[in-house]
Amino acid sequence: MPTTEAEAQLHGDWRITSTELWDGDALDLVQPAFLRFEDDHVGQLGMIAIRGGLHCYYGARDGKALVEFTWEGEDDGDARSGRGWAALDADGVLRGRFFIHLGDDSAFEAVRPTAETASRPTRRARGRSR
Repeated sequence: MPTTEAEAQLHGDWRITSTELWDGDALDLVQPAFLRFEDDHVGQLGMIAIRGGLHCYYGARDGKALVEFTWEGEDDGDARSGRGWAALDADGVLRGRFFIHLGDDSAFEAVRPTAETASRPTRRARGRSR
């Protein structure tokens, strides 16, 4: 059960819809890209060939619900870790940044999944591609 207002607003599933670095084909390589914030300050993420567990810290920034997280998992079978953060904007979009330890980092946007966004390919990257 969420214990803070920020945790309650962010709890559950989010569909990563775009990044500045990876295009939709890369982002959804193994599965539709996602973040999941669960009870007890943990969660999950999946994008590209990355799958990992989150340790989350909830708060607020500029009046917006905020989550900062560390993550640990694998990328195509190789151990990986990193960190990230995201804030919930008034339009309902979760915007933040994802970091791979000693690797890439990218801004991202995520929305609550709907029937349309769950199966729809993600948007193309707004900058460079992998």
